Amino acid sequence: MTAIPNELKYAESHEWVRDNGDGTVTIGITDHAQSQLGDIVFVELPSPDQALGKGDDFAVIESVKAASDIYAPIAGTVVATNDALEDAPETVNEDAYGNGWLIKLKVDDVSELDALLTADGYQSHLGNEG
Repeated sequence: MTAIPNELKYAESHEWVRDNGDGTVTIGITDHAQSQLGDIVFVELPSPDQALGKGDDFAVIESVKAASDIYAPIAGTVVATNDALEDAPETVNEDAYGNGWLIKLKVDDVSELDALLTADGYQSHLGNEG
């Protein structure tokens, strides 16, 4: 059973969003997503100050199985990237909701968070996928 923390919001494309409470959010991929990918060997992140629209692909995660695009669940501007993943991409496998975060985003419209799934909604989405 994969972990789905209640305090986060989720996209159907398997990204999670943590509201940092200061107009920024932290974004990563879910535990389900990293387990589907398998052993992650490379993470390509965007450059800081890059503007992202909702649904834009902003990163590529390569695993031993495949390369997957990662999509922005909400619009905003990249204010930080997790540079530690360059040297340790496996951190996403080991700690998807913690040190395995991908980017921090200054949010264009905080109300976009309301359109994302709750933990229960994401759990239901996973149930419908299988």
